Amino acid sequence: MKRFLLITGVFIFALSEIQAQQFVTGTIYEATANSDEAPLMGANVYWLDTTVGTITNDDGEFKIPFQRRYSKLIVSYVGFKTDTITINEPTEIKHWLIEEGSLNEVVLQNRKQTAFRSYLQAQNVTNISSEELLKAACCNLSESFETNPSIDVNFPDALTGTRQIRMLGLTSPYTLITLENIPAIRGASQTFGLSFVPGTWVESIQVSKGAGSVVNGFESIAGQINAELQKPATDDAFFVNAYAGNDGRFELNNHLNFKLNEKWHTGLYLHGNLRDAKMDSNDDGFLDMPLAKQLNLMNRWQYMDAQNGFVGFLNIRYLTDQKQIGQVDFNPDTDKFTTNSWGGEIKTSRAEASLKLGYVFPEIPYQSIGVQMAYSDHKQESYFGLNVYDIHHKSFYSNVIFGSIIGDSRHNFKTGISFFSDNYNEQVLNNNFERIENAIGGFFEYSYDNLGNLNLIAGVRLDHHNQIGTFVTPRVHARYTPWDKAAFKGSFGRGVRAPSIFAENQQLFSSARNISILNSGGNFYGLDAEDAWNYGISFLQGFRLFNRDADITFDFYRTDFVNQIVVDWEDPQQVVFYNLDGSSYANSFQTEVNLSPAERVDVRLSYRLFDVQTDYLSGRLQKPLTPKHRIFANAAYETKLSEKGSQWKFDATYNWLSEQRFPNTISNPEAFRVSDRTPQLNTLNAQITKVFSPKFEIYVGGENITNVKQNNPIVSADDPFGPYFDTSLVYGPIFGSMYYTGLRWKI
Repeated sequence: MKRFLLITGVFIFALSEIQAQQFVTGTIYEATANSDEAPLMGANVYWLDTTVGTITNDDGEFKIPFQRRYSKLIVSYVGFKTDTITINEPTEIKHWLIEEGSLNEVVLQNRKQTAFRSYLQAQNVTNISSEELLKAACCNLSESFETNPSIDVNFPDALTGTRQIRMLGLTSPYTLITLENIPAIRGASQTFGLSFVPGTWVESIQVSKGAGSVVNGFESIAGQINAELQKPATDDAFFVNAYAGNDGRFELNNHLNFKLNEKWHTGLYLHGNLRDAKMDSNDDGFLDMPLAKQLNLMNRWQYMDAQNGFVGFLNIRYLTDQKQIGQVDFNPDTDKFTTNSWGGEIKTSRAEASLKLGYVFPEIPYQSIGVQMAYSDHKQESYFGLNVYDIHHKSFYSNVIFGSIIGDSRHNFKTGISFFSDNYNEQVLNNNFERIENAIGGFFEYSYDNLGNLNLIAGVRLDHHNQIGTFVTPRVHARYTPWDKAAFKGSFGRGVRAPSIFAENQQLFSSARNISILNSGGNFYGLDAEDAWNYGISFLQGFRLFNRDADITFDFYRTDFVNQIVVDWEDPQQVVFYNLDGSSYANSFQTEVNLSPAERVDVRLSYRLFDVQTDYLSGRLQKPLTPKHRIFANAAYETKLSEKGSQWKFDATYNWLSEQRFPNTISNPEAFRVSDRTPQLNTLNAQITKVFSPKFEIYVGGENITNVKQNNPIVSADDPFGPYFDTSLVYGPIFGSMYYTGLRWKI
C-alpha cells in the first residue's frame, strides 16, 4: 500500500510539473550602430550543459522550457560573440548579439551566413537573407534565385522576357509560393506574378523542399517558397534603390517608414520600372525583350503590443503592368489585330489587401492564435498576334490557426480551419471559360521535439472543394541527428491542385499551334484536378575545413503523379491537354557544399540531376527543355570593413547546363524543324559592390557574361502569321550579355 501511495504521489507530482511547465521567451537582435531592432533568425538558444535548446524564428523570437536547475542560457550565432545570460525565473528577455571583433585588429574565423540550412528543423529549408539577395541585381522575386542552386530559372518563350522557376524538376505551379505564409502567386498570376514582387521589398526567403506544411493549404507538391517582406518597424526610415541596364531597363525603388508611436509603424513602398528601347540583337525582326512599364505601390501597417500579446500586419497594394511584344516595327495603334505586323500587348492590373493578426496568451506563453486574410482582384487583358487571352481572377483566402502544447513543450500542435474562394472568367480565343472554386478545410499538425537529436512534424488536412470533392492531405517531416553537426531528414506528403491550364501556359498563344483539350468530363476545362505524392530524404553534415566551418548536403526527392494535366507539345501543329494515362514522375538528386577556403571568402558548389518523365500519347518521354544535369558554383569575397564602414564586395556565379530535349518537330517541313537536342550551356554572372558607408553603396554587374545566345529562337520568324510560327522552343538566353549598374542609399 505504501509503495502504491508513493508511486501515486510521484505520478501526481510529475503530472503537476508537466501541467505547470514554465518557459523563458524572448527575442534575439543584432546589435547595430543606430540601435535599430534587427532580429536574428536561426540563432541558437540553449541551457548550459543540457540538450535543451531551440532556434529563433523569422522574427528572432524563441521559447524554451525553464526548470529551477537551469541557470545559464547560452545564445550563439555564426559570426557573433556567444553570450551567457543568467536566468533565475521564467521571464521574457530581449538580447542583442555583437558581431565578432574588437577595438584591436582581429582575424575572423566565422562570419554571418547569408544563406543556410538549419540542423534543428524537421523540414529541409534553406533560409536566404537580404544580404544574399544583394549579391545579384534581384529586381524582382523571379530574379532572386541566381545564387541558389535548388531553384532553376528559365525563359518559357522568346517574347515576354518572363522568368519561370523550376523546383525538383517541376514548374512553378507545383510549388506553393507565399508572401508571409499567405498563398500569393497562383491562378491568374502564375506566369507574371513573381515579377510583380520587387526585390527590395523582400526581407528574406525560405525555400522548403518536399511537401509543405498542412497549415498553409493542400496545393504544395514540390515544395514551398515563402518570401518575408520588409517590416516597417525594422526597415530603414528612408531607402532608395536605382537600377539601369544596357537592355534598356530602368528601375526605381523607394521605401518610406514612419514610427507613429510605440505600437504602430507604417511604411510606403514604391516601385517603378521602364523599358522603352527597342532591341533586336539577333536581327530576326522581333524584340529581344518587351517594351514594358510597371507601377507598384504598397502601404504596410505594423502593430506590436508585446505586453498584451498582440501583433498585426495590414498590407494594401496596387499595381499596373504593361508589356508590348512582337516585331520591332509593330505599332499597336495601327497594327492591332491585323496582319501588317505581328505583335501583342499584355496589360495587367492587380489590387490586393492582406491582414495578419496574432495573439499570444500573456499568462500562457506557449499558446497562441492567429488569423490570416487576403483578397486580390487580378485582371489581365492581352493579345498575341491574332490570339486573344483575357483573364479576371478574384480570390479570397482566410486561415485561423491555434497553437499550444500537449503536456509539455516537447509536444506542440497547430490546428485550425481555412477557406478560400476563386472566381475565374477567361476569354480564350473565341471561347469563354468561367468557374467558381470554393474550399473549406480543417487541419491538425503535431510537432514532437525531444530537445536533442529528434524532432517530427506530422499533419493532416481534410478539405471539401466544390469542384474536386472531399479529400485528405497527410504530410510528415522528421529530423534525426546521429552525431555532432549532422542531420538526417525525411518527408512525404500529398498535394492536390486545381489547374489553370491557360494562365500557366501563356506561351502557347505566341505560336500558330492549335489548342486541343481531350475532354474527360472533369470540372476544369473538361479535365480533372492534379494529384501527386512527394517523398524525400536529405543528409546534412557540418565539418571544419581550413579551420573554418563548412557543410555538405545530399538530398533526393521523388514526385509521383496520381493525375497530372499533361501539356503535350510533341505535335508542332498543336498543344494538347489531357489527363495522365499511365505514369509521370520527377526524380531530383542534389549535392551541395558550402565552405570558406580563406578569410572573408565563401564558396558554394552544387551538382544536380533531374529525371522527369511522362507517358505522352506518343509514349514515355523525358520532359522537354529540362536539363538533366546542372553544375553550379558561386564565389563571394569581401574586403575587411574599414573604420568608416567602407568595403568592396565581389560575387560570381557559374552555371553549366547539360543538353535538353526539344519537343518533336519532325512533321514540319525541314526548314522549320529543330534538332532533337539543345547544345550545352555555360553562363557566368558577376557583381561588384562598393560600400562607401553603411548608408550608401554602388554596384555594377553582368549577367550571361559569356554571351551565350540561342540562335534562331523563333521558328518561322519571317512568316509570323504562317502555319509554323512558334516562339516556345527556348532553352537559353536570347539577349546575350547584359550589364547593369545601380545604387542603394538609406537613412
